[in-house]
Amino acid sequence: MGIINQDAPVLVGQAGPLNGRRWLVRGEMLIGRDSSNDIVIEERQVSRIHARFFLTPQGIWLEDMSSKNGTHHNGKLIEESVLLQDGDIIQIALAQKFIFVSSDATLPLSAEDAELMPVQIGRLKLEKQSRRIWIKEQEVIPPLSVAQFKLLEMLYEQQGLVVSRLDLMAGIWESNQDATISEQALDALIRRLRDRLASIDPTHQYVETVRGHGLRLDNPPSD
Repeated sequence: MGIINQDAPVLVGQAGPLNGRRWLVRGEMLIGRDSSNDIVIEERQVSRIHARFFLTPQGIWLEDMSSKNGTHHNGKLIEESVLLQDGDIIQIALAQKFIFVSSDATLPLSAEDAELMPVQIGRLKLEKQSRRIWIKEQEVIPPLSVAQFKLLEMLYEQQGLVVSRLDLMAGIWESNQDATISEQALDALIRRLRDRLASIDPTHQYVETVRGHGLRLDNPPSD
């Protein structure tokens, strides 16, 4: 696979409806639900004009445009403009995640190739299309169950953020209207997933409980 050097920073869709797509950031760019934006995310959680990127002599900055559901930078809700650095993770509401790649980096030649490769730089990598998981470059074999994969996928797509237990239950069992699905079922699923991940890397607990709030994926950088 070939690579190219870009002459401007690049924004790469990492998870969400724009996964794998890329944009050169040369100046001001608006992002939001309205079709007039430079980057359009057609999701209800996204405000009409949600956030903007702008250029100064110091570099590219990110600003939230008083959005309803907020903009996160490396897992933290931003209240003031932030100067972006290579590898920064940007989250637009809970709908779309991006990675910011500085102008001196290299990227895969094709967007199709980029879409098939995990973008997150962490010990744990998830490839949605093939439903494969790696930890420290070792693949999780046998594959996770459907419910285990869905749980991990939801946390992976919101990396650094807390996902509520109710949202997890709704996402995992969205096609099952059985009222007997309970908190205990989710607890059992979490235990099984933790056991599978620990079979590859017993030194770290990737699925972290945030008491009173939900779960979060703790995915440290690759060694």
